Amino acid sequence: MDRAGIHCLIALFPLTEYIRKLVRIIFRNSRNYFIMPDQLSKRIFAELESLVLIDPHTHINPHSAASTTLADIMGYHYYTELAHSAGLPQEQIEEPGLDPKEKVGRLVKQLGDLDNTIQLSWLLDICCEFFGFEEEAITESNWEKLYDTAAEKMAQPDWEQQVLKQSGLEQVFLTNDFDDPLEGFDTNLYIPCLRTDDLVFHLGKQETRERLAKATNVDVGCAHTLRDAIAKLFDHFTSRGARACAISLPPDFSPTAVMPEEAEATVRSLYAGNELSCDESKLVSQYVFWTLAEYCAAHSLPFDLMIGVNRRVYEAGVYQGQDLYDKRTSLIQYKELFNAFPNVTFPVSVLTSTSNQELVSYSWIFPNVVINGHWWYSNTPAFITFDCKSRLEAVPKTKQIGYYSDMYKLEFALPKFRMYRRVLANVLASDFVIGRNWSEERAIELGKLVLRGNVETIFGR
Repeated sequence: MDRAGIHCLIALFPLTEYIRKLVRIIFRNSRNYFIMPDQLSKRIFAELESLVLIDPHTHINPHSAASTTLADIMGYHYYTELAHSAGLPQEQIEEPGLDPKEKVGRLVKQLGDLDNTIQLSWLLDICCEFFGFEEEAITESNWEKLYDTAAEKMAQPDWEQQVLKQSGLEQVFLTNDFDDPLEGFDTNLYIPCLRTDDLVFHLGKQETRERLAKATNVDVGCAHTLRDAIAKLFDHFTSRGARACAISLPPDFSPTAVMPEEAEATVRSLYAGNELSCDESKLVSQYVFWTLAEYCAAHSLPFDLMIGVNRRVYEAGVYQGQDLYDKRTSLIQYKELFNAFPNVTFPVSVLTSTSNQELVSYSWIFPNVVINGHWWYSNTPAFITFDCKSRLEAVPKTKQIGYYSDMYKLEFALPKFRMYRRVLANVLASDFVIGRNWSEERAIELGKLVLRGNVETIFGR
């Protein structure tokens, strides 16, 4: 019933003035209950779909950003690990020298077991939007035609630009190795980001130390020269337009302040070629990590923390299908870091809804802790919905980076962001327009803020 109907109802019945006022109050406070939720969500989704985006975290290779065959798309670890989980042997997926078309044919045989997954819907979205595929499923009877159609389309010289335009992407953040020369690509489109896992956790490897020396021309031999080398990395990356430093962290890592004099003997021993004990390796990792945080502060760079990954849990798994989380992860381990660097923004990603509640609380309290995306095993609509609701209702709206694609090839931005935008539109419709009497326009503005506006503000330079 609309407003006119309410007034007719009031006029028709001999209500007391008290009841008339009560009816008006009820109507005023519940005006959005008469909205059709599905239509409202669709309108909000349409507005969010029209927004041109900045993707704040990917694994794109800027020298080969778009796919060249369907194997580049179906070789994404989600499909290989799900196919392997459903019964396709690892050696058939990762056979050395395997022809791309043959690899797709092998994976297609397993797709019927995966058609319930959101990941397969991404694949169908890609094939529909980019290659004109109109069938309900990719099967053994139609995949070869799809493969050939995709190959022909991808061979077009402007394919990368087509994908960017159709996906509505303005900028794409990268994940660059610390020794990446950052040359040969447009750093205004593909934004450099200093990834530091190897420096923090693999400095004990001779190869890593050699890479650092080659990248910086610093002859490292002690804690102070190691610090000098890290300073050179930051100078190089910021001079090429880097917008963030990033690292993925295991559940048992605890950042703590380690001064150069405390690390001196251990770093000297490491560079003398000695094998370090577990405690000594931990000390070096903490020293390097703390030094990174100090240079983030010096260069006003956000420090992306992706917390909670255990590497090589399933050692017989396919490439990138070996890592898992566990519930030991706690942000209490980062309290010293967050307190010590109030001027460094820490966009934090976590892997579980229990960790999400803790992240919501930390972002609630700490001005420098920002909620970042829906990462990895939390990147399905059921978990996104739960986590999105709790974030939007508890954390300042300016401290939320709604989503990043985490993609390896450009074609995945479209289906992944579309999935998130559908969830976000539903949450905005149900919880804000209907639940809180927000106007539709106000809800859309909130959606645009977490999708794009905060990315510009938080990572802007």
